[in-house]
Amino acid sequence: MTEFTPDFRDDLTRLMMWRRDVRRFRSDPVDEALLSECLDTFLLAPSVGLSQPWRLVRVQSDAARAAALKNYQSANATALSDYSGDRAALYARLKLSGMREAPVHLAIYCDEATPKGAGLGASSMPEMRRYSVVGAVTQFWLAARAQGLGVGWVSILDPVQLNRDLDIPPDWSLVAYLCVGWPEAPSDTPELAKVGWEDRDAQLEMQTR
Repeated sequence: MTEFTPDFRDDLTRLMMWRRDVRRFRSDPVDEALLSECLDTFLLAPSVGLSQPWRLVRVQSDAARAAALKNYQSANATALSDYSGDRAALYARLKLSGMREAPVHLAIYCDEATPKGAGLGASSMPEMRRYSVVGAVTQFWLAARAQGLGVGWVSILDPVQLNRDLDIPPDWSLVAYLCVGWPEAPSDTPELAKVGWEDRDAQLEMQTR
C-alpha cells in the first residue's frame, strides 16, 4: 500500500483549493502533448462496472465553435430573463464562459448504451454512468490545474441543439462542455463569490439517521 507524506496531502489540498472554474483565458495555444497527458487521466478514473462510458469530442472547427458559442449566447439570454431587479443586473455583468478566448473546447459525453461493464451497478441507477463521467472530468480538471492550465465548465447550453450541431450519436448524453487554456490570472477564490453572487459555505452540514 502506498504511503502518502503529510507534504503530499497538504499539496493535494492546495491543488483542490486552487481548482477554479476559469472563464478568463489567454489565447495562447496549449501544447498537444500536455493536453494529451492531462486527458490520459480519464483512463485512470473509476467508473461504474468499469464501463468507462466517457466519450470526448474536440470542438475545433470554426463552424463547430461558432455553433457552440451561438448556442451559449441564446441559452444565456434565456437564463437572464429568469431574473429581475438587482439579480438580473448582476447576472448581466457576469462573464459565464471563456468560449471566445479558450484555445481548446471539449464536449464530454456519456455513452448511455455502452455494452462495456455489462450493466453492472447501473441497472437500478443508470445515472451512475453519468456520475462516472463527472468523476473523470474532476480528475482531468485537477491534472490540468497541476500543469497550470485552467478549465471552465459551460453549463448554459441547449444540449439537444449542441448534439445536433456536433452530429452526436443518439445514445450519448452531454455531461460537460469544457473550455481549456491558460488562465489570465490564478485565483483561489470562486469568481461568483468575488462579485457577490453567492458565498461558499465554510462548514459541511451532515445529518445522521
